[in-house]
Amino acid sequence: MEPAELLRSLPAIDKVKKSQGALDLKKRWHAALVDQEIRAVVDFHRTEIRAGRATAAPSDPEAIADEAGRRLDTRLAPGIVRCINVSGVVLHTGLGRAVLPPAALAAIQRECAAYSVVSVNREDGSRKRRESNVARMLCALTGAEAATIVNNNAAATLIALRTLAAGREAIISRGQLVEIGGSFRMPDVFEAAGVRLREVGTTNRTHLKDYARAIGPDTALLLRVHPSNYAITGFAKSVPLSEMIALGTEHGIPVMDDLGAGALLPLPPEPEIRTSVAAGADLITCSGDKLIGGPQAGILLGKKDVIDSVRRNPLFRTLRVDKLTLAALEATVALFLEPDGPGDNHPSWRMLRETADSLRQRAKALAARIESEVPALGVSLRDDTSQVGSGSMPGEALPTTLVALTAKDSPSALARRLRLGDPPVYTRIVDDMVCLDPRTLQADEEDWLLAALKGNA
Repeated sequence: MEPAELLRSLPAIDKVKKSQGALDLKKRWHAALVDQEIRAVVDFHRTEIRAGRATAAPSDPEAIADEAGRRLDTRLAPGIVRCINVSGVVLHTGLGRAVLPPAALAAIQRECAAYSVVSVNREDGSRKRRESNVARMLCALTGAEAATIVNNNAAATLIALRTLAAGREAIISRGQLVEIGGSFRMPDVFEAAGVRLREVGTTNRTHLKDYARAIGPDTALLLRVHPSNYAITGFAKSVPLSEMIALGTEHGIPVMDDLGAGALLPLPPEPEIRTSVAAGADLITCSGDKLIGGPQAGILLGKKDVIDSVRRNPLFRTLRVDKLTLAALEATVALFLEPDGPGDNHPSWRMLRETADSLRQRAKALAARIESEVPALGVSLRDDTSQVGSGSMPGEALPTTLVALTAKDSPSALARRLRLGDPPVYTRIVDDMVCLDPRTLQADEEDWLLAALKGNA
């Protein structure tokens, strides 16, 4: 059929709008949205015909309406959906980092289902700091004088630099000019904060004398950044925080410690927040959704006068967190206040501390189920390691046992089918096998995983 004839065969848009299919769509979606999608479908076919890429075209108004419906279903489907993570990356940034504890989910549902007391004092009705409760918890856990919350650690770093050193100079070791995901680079953050960067030392070795020589009349801050997503080993040296604080005290210069992941309890090799507080750091920053295992948040702790100055910064209001984040963070931090600390009721903590023996037993049981219920897949076990993820504990290998699968087609094809399923399943490919790491498989997900494997083998 010639292009002109194909164009004439396309139904008029007004006719499609009146079709039964379009009327049914308007029971599910706003009428203007449906009409817009119908026009987009017809325009798409016109473009394909005129470009010579089409040898046929839909002539039935119902066919156009059906196509519009499929496009709307795809385009307006929820973007954030629950998935099964068997990649072995505990804090997977692409999959939302920390799995929220049940207590955090319950707090969101219970406390935020209607109105919530967020920033009102119940005693006299006056205004209060919305993060005051979780701040008290964090101070009790770390020994800090004060704390506050912003929407992530990048924001915490930015507002801290702008508050303490805007228009002046901050000194940092060259080996700590980190870049994290999303092109967040320390030199760029300095520039955005209006702070002049003074780097000292070399990539692998920085001495206290390097900081001392760089201090001048315009020095406003000494900054240490924990290299949470990489490690320098071998012929390397960095200055202990205590020595930096002594130097800062001698010159009347505050010291900031950007810890990144943030550990409330010992989890070597990550530095504990409490250790930085005890050393005397004026300001400490870290994330709420990494080793703390809560929602995305940036935590600032330290001296009261410094925290107060951060809160007075006009930028603070633009970075503050909402009631959902606060409810979830309070409930998560509260788990660390329990007598034995967080246990299996804290998913990230449980996954990070699960033993190799436990994981091997779980892998064996999972492999046996797959062999029995999904015979189309070849199944084997292999020793490997899990990752902490999200720039936490770089190079720290967590021993695990993987369930390795072989399918009738390529491993990438099987992995893709699993990602596109409902629910999506995220695996990893090792030596041309699709591998499942039980470390990150949640307790209630095994049946879902088996169903996904059956449907995509």
